[in-house]
Amino acid sequence: MSEIKMKLQNDLKNAMKTQDTFMRDVIRFLMSALKQIEVDERKELSDADIIKIIQKSLKQRDDASLAFKEAGRMDLYEKEMKEASILKAYLPEQLSDEALRAILSKHIQALGLSNMKEIGKLMGAVLSECEGVADGKRINAIAKELLA
Repeated sequence: MSEIKMKLQNDLKNAMKTQDTFMRDVIRFLMSALKQIEVDERKELSDADIIKIIQKSLKQRDDASLAFKEAGRMDLYEKEMKEASILKAYLPEQLSDEALRAILSKHIQALGLSNMKEIGKLMGAVLSECEGVADGKRINAIAKELLA
């Protein structure tokens, strides 16, 4: 069993013992999504697979929270943000902007890139290296900054 999955199960037990219903519900929702994918694809999920699923769920939370904020529903906005903060705890530590800039600069020099038209080549190379430790939006923003 994967390390993240064991941590989720232990945290679920603790949330149930402490009667933290919000934490319990968020973890159950995530575990349900993981179980659904395991059943559909008939395979045991690795930590890398689980990280991708958590990232997808985080993106959904970010999109929903933005919509709620624009609609003036601060109660739902805060709920989504709280859920996102719980989910982030299960992701590996994210790269700092400085570390991301260093990786991007290394790839820009290695590929000999000089303008924005070549950002696709850069993104392809960097996304595989930074999978799970940096969000694609952050990578793209810093890449645009460096190639501008």
